[in-house]
Amino acid sequence: MLMARGYFITLEGGEGAGKSTQARRLAAALAAAGMPVLRTREPGGAPGAERIRDLLLSPGSWDSLTEAMLHFAARREHVVRSIRPMLEAGAWVICDRFADSTLAYQGAGQGLAYETWARLCDLTLEGLQPDLTLILDLPVEAGLARAAGRSAADRYEKLGADFHARIRAGFHDIARREPARCVVLDAARDAEAVYAAIVETLRQRLGAKL
Repeated sequence: MLMARGYFITLEGGEGAGKSTQARRLAAALAAAGMPVLRTREPGGAPGAERIRDLLLSPGSWDSLTEAMLHFAARREHVVRSIRPMLEAGAWVICDRFADSTLAYQGAGQGLAYETWARLCDLTLEGLQPDLTLILDLPVEAGLARAAGRSAADRYEKLGADFHARIRAGFHDIARREPARCVVLDAARDAEAVYAAIVETLRQRLGAKL
């Protein structure tokens, strides 16, 4: 008897939106409900991908296509080594960022063409898409202030408010393009209210029993 494929859920949004906190909490709740779960992140999520992450977050600058290709190289490793095997084993995969982040950051933020991003998706992901994408949205200034309070700023956090405003607009554009997959949630609320909205979304969209 074939095991049912698991669900692939991604959390997206700008800096300081609370993606990691909510991913951790959601994964713990699913595990407590008896479901096999992988909580992972991008860039990263597999040994080779984590090495590329270190490179991407280190000081310096990249051409937008070079940067996108590095992200997709890491993503390919992540999908092949971690995400797809766990989905095929019936697990829920909760991922902090995925391909939408590349479209928002390198696309809306740095000018990479949508068609180029789509070609990289076709080449590396072989049709894999999230079943549900939760876009945690909040004003740029609030997000950057939250991010500054948690740790030293990484390369992306240092790129300025205008860059991050383009990213926010990019995520809203993604949600408009794919309303069946994407749900925008108000992340300016406290973490408890955001988590309650996530749980309700999973119940409505995927029938999750949480």
